Amino acid sequence: MTLNGLSVFYGENLAVRDVSFGVAANRITAIIGPSGCGKSTVLRSLNRMNDLIDGCRVIGDVAYRGIDIYAPDVEAVEVRRRIGMVFQRPTPFPKSIYQNVVYGLKLAGIHDARDDRVEHALRQAALWDEVSGRLDSSALGLSGGQQQRLCIARALAVEPDVLLMDEPCSALDPIATARIEDLMAELSERLTIVIVTHNLAQAARASHDTAFLTTEVDDHGNRTGVLVEVAPTDRLFAHPIDERTEQYITGRFG
Repeated sequence: MTLNGLSVFYGENLAVRDVSFGVAANRITAIIGPSGCGKSTVLRSLNRMNDLIDGCRVIGDVAYRGIDIYAPDVEAVEVRRRIGMVFQRPTPFPKSIYQNVVYGLKLAGIHDARDDRVEHALRQAALWDEVSGRLDSSALGLSGGQQQRLCIARALAVEPDVLLMDEPCSALDPIATARIEDLMAELSERLTIVIVTHNLAQAARASHDTAFLTTEVDDHGNRTGVLVEVAPTDRLFAHPIDERTEQYITGRFG
């Protein structure tokens, strides 16, 4: 995927300005930065989730496999099938484990081999061995980490090419977080992953590339997110080019 001159407005407020960078295939790209810098706004722009927010307006290009996903003839539903999303807090539906995974298939109009697809998705999410004997049980009875992996399975069921993850471990304990990070590493062998995280240690551990955003404040106190730099993770954390990046990753602001 490629972002070129991405700017996002909420009403008259410019949330992020002129963000441009590439997302490499089969790698994990982390987006980091202080609160309010537009990390989640940029992430939601990658599969048109911002379309669901009243008054949101996107300017610039977001290309997936060379196609502008905001072109008039491109359907948002199809974009979201190919570019799935997992949210900050686990969001299982008050249905069975099985029906949670099937839900995504129904939305995508996929009716064939559902049992096989459910098993495959749960295996990809490293959850099958834990739930295979109770697929008809409520998903709400799972632990927080299991619920998040179920949400990942739900996203994987429609076989996306890209998976967006918005702080997927912020509500989880360290053990569950480690499971999700291990799962991300496995999935990146066949998927492209973009993760927003406030946890710098997680970005350093889990990602291949990192984009750092910060905020600029104008004379009227309006805050706008801007991209400072993007680089391979090990290089960005060890030898940042911009002084603002160094100050952020060393804890001097943010």
